[in-house]
Amino acid sequence: QVQLVESGGGSVQAGGSLRLSCAASGYTYSSLQMAWFRQSPGKEREGVASISPRGITRTYADSVKGRFTISRDNWKYALYLQMDSLKPEDTANYYCAAAKWGGAPTLRRDEYNTWGQGTQVTVSS
Repeated sequence: QVQLVESGGGSVQAGGSLRLSCAASGYTYSSLQMAWFRQSPGKEREGVASISPRGITRTYADSVKGRFTISRDNWKYALYLQMDSLKPEDTANYYCAAAKWGGAPTLRRDEYNTWGQGTQVTVSS
């Protein structure tokens, strides 16, 4: 089973950028769809972006379309989230997640069965 470790979180002012990374281990990584989720205090964990096993197909939450970009490097067992034009409402703990590929990227939380420990992103106004 794959294991996931996020990094790259931090504090930034509104309008700034951050790049999150997720290091994966496990021989099945390149066959899995991957995603980023986020959760802020008192709110449900929500899907941000997901990507197919070969990186061909991506899907984004409406709230981040045009600002965030998900990518992966299967040779490096890595997943990335480039976050630009950050807003205070993007403040959350961000999680990397893995799921079996079902033919289309999904942001349904119950589809994902492997999670990282999270990395905090704080955007100040």
